[in-house]
Amino acid sequence: MNHRYLPMTEQDMKAMLETIGVSSIDELFSDIPEKVRFKGDYNIKAAKSETALMKELFRLADKNADLKRNVSFLGAGVYDHYMPVIVDHVISRSEFYTAYTPYQPEISQGELQAIFEFQTMICELTGMDVANSSMYDGGTALAEAAMLSAGHTKAKKIVVSRAVHPEYREVLKTYAKGQNLVVVEAPVKEGVTDLDALKGLVTEEVAGVIVQYPNFFGRIEPLKEIEEIVHAYKGLFIVSSNPLALGVLTPPGIFGADIVIGDAQPFGIPTAFGGPHCGYFAVTNKLMRKVPGRLVGQTVDEEGRRGFVLTLQAREQHIRREKATSNICSNQALNALAASVAMTALGKTGVREMAAANLQKAHYAKNACKQAGFEVAYEGYSFNEFVIKLDKPVKEINQQLLKKGIIGGYDLGRDYIELGNHMLISVTEQRTKEEIDTLVIELGDLHA
Repeated sequence: MNHRYLPMTEQDMKAMLETIGVSSIDELFSDIPEKVRFKGDYNIKAAKSETALMKELFRLADKNADLKRNVSFLGAGVYDHYMPVIVDHVISRSEFYTAYTPYQPEISQGELQAIFEFQTMICELTGMDVANSSMYDGGTALAEAAMLSAGHTKAKKIVVSRAVHPEYREVLKTYAKGQNLVVVEAPVKEGVTDLDALKGLVTEEVAGVIVQYPNFFGRIEPLKEIEEIVHAYKGLFIVSSNPLALGVLTPPGIFGADIVIGDAQPFGIPTAFGGPHCGYFAVTNKLMRKVPGRLVGQTVDEEGRRGFVLTLQAREQHIRREKATSNICSNQALNALAASVAMTALGKTGVREMAAANLQKAHYAKNACKQAGFEVAYEGYSFNEFVIKLDKPVKEINQQLLKKGIIGGYDLGRDYIELGNHMLISVTEQRTKEEIDTLVIELGDLHA
């Protein structure tokens, strides 16, 4: 028998009922009036044997367009990256797999050390002073950064670039509504934030300015110029960044960012239909005590041995509610561990090489598209994504590509009216020259 759980027998059920002093399962619900109890049969399939059920589940799963049998050029925030085999091995160990989040930190030293290493590596990547133990995902991390900026500056306006992920902007607006904050979107020019327009939007009333690096279109934002605009009025400079890209790009901390957030999905976390993933949150020292969620610190015990503790918890479970900076009550411990294992397995050189491969392969794909006659929407530097214009609806072309075993790029017309028939193509280190060439050929045939 290969059970992943221990099935309950009739004898087990009888023993449990006898222990609690009832004669049947129905008796457990005797307090519920008969007139409100459901008397019919549920509209679900009849139970099957384990063998028959597994066959049906596998048949249903085979309908998914997974990344093992299809070549993916879809990114837009969730990417098909190399995952070292050791990641699954480590996170499947029972002491990590069931740990959730350490509510009794003094007896969770292994879990705390894993989180501490995650925080350390995030700081090294972003160039920031302090990182927390992780957030739910990149979107909630961005919204929490905006809330922190409003609490710190006492201002009520947030400026966010339209080149920031559309879903992240929607999460921000949801958070802002509850806090009575005003969200203003800065326009985009040639695929990056319009600096002239941004200058007109940033005033003393602005708590924080949010940009993405690389942005949603794959372009590299001029962080130095944006930082000068933001800090001229004492607002906080918030950067949402792909952590893998920081293997080749100058870290936002070097450009004076106050908060750097993002999603750690590129490191050891599967695409998984969009989640669950793992947000990261890093700040300068001056904002350390306002970081949401959990933060693990390193210390020594009374005998001088290295140890770890949860510290600086500025959330409502640990301090007076009116002084809490966030109501985030957890962290993505397992996925943060996966990211840590992946970064450790790759090492600094591996992360740099992996990021460089993304850069080079995307550049090759962009040039191949140009040579095939496609219009590349924005010229200039980009990381592993770029935008092309098509003569037909992206949805229609993607349906045809899928028949060829290719998952096409993202339809930008879904979020930007002005970008109808524009496709955002993602090229990671996983894509081969042959796969890229095949995509360009197939696009050419469908485009004609």
